[in-house]
Amino acid sequence: MIQELLARVARTAAFRRKLSVLGKENTRNTPVIFEQTPPAALSFLISLIASTAGPKQRIWILTPDLPRQERLAAELPIWKQGHTLFLPEQEIHINNGLSDPDLLAERLDILQKLSLPSEERQLVVLTETALMQDAPASSTIEEQTSYFSIGDTIEQNALIAMLTEAGFERSDQVIARGQWSVRGGIVDVFPLQAPHPLRIELFGDTIESIRAFDIDSQLSFKKLKGAQLLLSEPPSKQKLKNWISPDDWIISTPDCRESGNIVILETPPEDIPDAAELDRPQNNDKTAFYGTPLGSFDTGDFVMQEAKRNYAHGQLEKWNRQAWEIAIFFPHPGEEKRFREICGNDPAWERVHHCQGELPHGFTAPGAKLAVLSSSELFGRYTTPQARKRADREDAARRERAQTPLREILPGDLVIHASHGLGKYIGIDKSPDTGEEEMYIEYRGGVKLGIPIRQSHLVSKYIGLGTKTPELSKLGDAKWVRACKAAEKAVADYAAQLLEVQAERETNQGYAHPADSAWMWEFESSFPYRETPDQLRAIQQAKADMESPRPMDRLICGDVGFGKTEVAIRAAFKCITGGKQAAILVPTTVLADQHGRSFKARMSEYPVRIEILSRFTPAKKEKEILQGLANGSVDIVVGTHRLISKDIRFKNLGLVVIDEEQRFGVRHKEQFKTNFRAVDMLTLSATPIPRTLYIALMGARDMSTIDTAPLNRLPVQTAVCPYDEKLIKDAIERELKRGGQVFFLHNRVQTIDHMAHQLHQLVPKARIVIGHGQMDKSDLENVMGQFVRGEADILLSTTIIESGIDIPNANTIIIDRADRFGLADLYQLRGRVGRAGHRAYAYLLLPRHALTTGDARKRVSAIKQYTELGSGFKIAMRDLEIRGAGNLLGTQQSGHIAAIGFELYCQLLRQSIERLQGKTPTLRTDSTLKADFICWSEAKMTIQESRKGIIGTYLPSAYMESTRTRIAAYKDLANATHLNDLDQLQKHWIDRFGSLPAEAENLLQCQRIKLLASRANIAQVEIVGQKLMLTRNRDYILLEGRFPRLKKLHPVDKLREVLELLLTL
Repeated sequence: MIQELLARVARTAAFRRKLSVLGKENTRNTPVIFEQTPPAALSFLISLIASTAGPKQRIWILTPDLPRQERLAAELPIWKQGHTLFLPEQEIHINNGLSDPDLLAERLDILQKLSLPSEERQLVVLTETALMQDAPASSTIEEQTSYFSIGDTIEQNALIAMLTEAGFERSDQVIARGQWSVRGGIVDVFPLQAPHPLRIELFGDTIESIRAFDIDSQLSFKKLKGAQLLLSEPPSKQKLKNWISPDDWIISTPDCRESGNIVILETPPEDIPDAAELDRPQNNDKTAFYGTPLGSFDTGDFVMQEAKRNYAHGQLEKWNRQAWEIAIFFPHPGEEKRFREICGNDPAWERVHHCQGELPHGFTAPGAKLAVLSSSELFGRYTTPQARKRADREDAARRERAQTPLREILPGDLVIHASHGLGKYIGIDKSPDTGEEEMYIEYRGGVKLGIPIRQSHLVSKYIGLGTKTPELSKLGDAKWVRACKAAEKAVADYAAQLLEVQAERETNQGYAHPADSAWMWEFESSFPYRETPDQLRAIQQAKADMESPRPMDRLICGDVGFGKTEVAIRAAFKCITGGKQAAILVPTTVLADQHGRSFKARMSEYPVRIEILSRFTPAKKEKEILQGLANGSVDIVVGTHRLISKDIRFKNLGLVVIDEEQRFGVRHKEQFKTNFRAVDMLTLSATPIPRTLYIALMGARDMSTIDTAPLNRLPVQTAVCPYDEKLIKDAIERELKRGGQVFFLHNRVQTIDHMAHQLHQLVPKARIVIGHGQMDKSDLENVMGQFVRGEADILLSTTIIESGIDIPNANTIIIDRADRFGLADLYQLRGRVGRAGHRAYAYLLLPRHALTTGDARKRVSAIKQYTELGSGFKIAMRDLEIRGAGNLLGTQQSGHIAAIGFELYCQLLRQSIERLQGKTPTLRTDSTLKADFICWSEAKMTIQESRKGIIGTYLPSAYMESTRTRIAAYKDLANATHLNDLDQLQKHWIDRFGSLPAEAENLLQCQRIKLLASRANIAQVEIVGQKLMLTRNRDYILLEGRFPRLKKLHPVDKLREVLELLLTL
């Protein structure tokens, strides 16, 4: 159908004349001009032009700015006239003045594609700025690129030599561009231009497999037929426009300064005819496009108003009588299905062609009698174009960041051994007695203890209260056992308290909100962005809770700017469409104002009364709001802790949303629970909870996590540097030059005016406003309003900007004296920028001469290190290390966290909750396995290998060369609690390290035996000769009065036989 739409326009006389001269010699000097093209028809016209070109033609499409580049790149693939290539502009990395590595990789990837012969038409979409930027020569890229395909022959040593010579760095684990690693016949490498690292698996000298893998989980997710390795960054010695050959076509779109050999001009507003004029004969001889008469519907009009549907019906009937071709585009099948439900069997709509594609607006071509409609216009919902999609990361990979893995334990760190208590980690060395690799831990009195790395799961990094260094345990002392028992009792009491609160909410009779209405569907459809999978899951979970008769108590955890507010907005809308009121509780007046505007903007098309209640609210207005809450005329109120005052009365409260929950005090939190016991409660937290605690609390509290960044969001570039006026001046001028705004954080009210004077001297033309919490409330409100409206370039403020201010145009933040902030504070402040799909910058300034404390240095280096999106989980764990875990679970529990460490505490909490719920606690495998034919140590196996009948059960160092990797693998093995976990682990090892050696297969089999033994409550499995001894409840299991006898003779067969027997118990 797409081809028919293009052909219908191409056949008209006016277009035929214009299209026939394209590509001819004279068009190189005299451009072909297409006038009267609205933005809605731009991608269609470019595709129409492209359809007349040869099958291998390259077409450069110039746009004036990034938003229009992204929109075109998103729409062109709909018309299927070639391969669309999005060529980004180059940005400078603030830390070193070099090109940003991610954007550089994206540019090099596209340039590499352009340097190769193409079998299909190429549509290169770029901005004029990108065209004038420096770029390497095509020949240089080709010279520095190596190509590999499955079946190619190359020696592994030759491949490694090639990477080493090119300056690639060897690493245990590939996590950054320019790194490589080798494990057996597998070589991992991250080329400079590739979006993902590559895993090349060799069989001998033949490439057997090429796979892309994820840097977080290190697991493959896509098989490839071939790969290109750009081994070094080619020098940029020419302008990108030199890539354009004389045979290429250049299309300049409206508002471009550069003129191509094809120029497209926009329809001036004053030249747009009304609907009646479109049908006049003189329009038939023009290459003109116009909008559609159906493009002015607001959200809900088409669904809710019969008059609007009748108007659309009449227009279609008119077009049908005049033999027009009509097509309507839907972004996804769900919207098409909804459209069919609404229109029923209307014959006018039955003759309309249905197509798939996300067009925000429709258009008409009167000369061709063509109307292209957009469901987005009919439904009044307009999505933001999604030009570049970053690859989705696995949920499991994101959640791995929540843990503090053992491989991060460094010499000198405090660790907890499950049996021996708190010690100081010294490092890994070989045992002088056995030659086996061991982790050495120092205890009180300088006593050192070696732990075989296969028992590394018994050791965890100590995270307790960061205010003081705890005393090391003494080996053999009963104090550690007493501390564990005391903590276990306290944890059991705490778990009982949590479950008591949950049970109370279970027994309370709440309100079951009705299922989604047509309004709810329309409201969700009007969301201008595409939801992330995590966000959709959180929305669905919250709505399911609301439809249940028990009161909801759900915690939504997610990084800053990941879409928690939209979850709250939809929950509130569902609440009010069911006849109830909703209250949104926020910690600051600024956040109340921000949320108030967000809620009003999203619900502006609906008869919903939304009010804001804070200290900014005048007394008269406040009185009206209180009356409205009491009589039910106010549907939604957004306010600070004023909402929990005794004089607040709701007529029919159905939902309470608590945002930035971590910023409320303990007293306020207790008041929430008291005031809103039987009401649905949704709590939002932008300080993500550590994964270990999330798992522990999962049984006692409903929780949702949003780990996925919005589709177009880029990581914030972070620079940690001494205070420097030139750096500040350059950073501000760079942001203002691209039309943005700047947050400057100076958290001392006494000197903030002096700082404003300094900034004014540095950047005289910048408009600076000052905001802090000690200002008069109306003055602060005016300042914030100015900045939000774009009337100021720099907001110089205290931490009042920390919570909630959402200004997409502000994409640079400068934080003075960053050492004075906690890590979570820095992370949240940095999250205020980078929300508009543009590259954002954060500068953390330290005093030039004064030395910062150790903790402060850790904080600012950590915030720079973890710049990837969704890193808040790891940040939260680092913050726990620095500040301690006291505030997370309350002061009563903090002493026990200090005594036994955070990880062990979470493990006990999880087990307590499961026991109290009547479930079998999820325990690590604690059964032991002894066999006279098993050797657990690689070092001992080398001595005993001559003995017959002995098999190795370990991870050979030749299979996993890195000791840290083996430690992590042993830890994963011990943490497996189901047979499926072991099967999954086996797949992971094969993917990362290649086929399993016999020793690793034996190790997995032994772990399966131990796991099944634990499930059957068997404490020990012992094999001597053919005799099998199983100990349960301190007694042996006998069959017919004797020990079970094994029939198999080979050790591997014996293990299989034991496994089969345990499956029957």
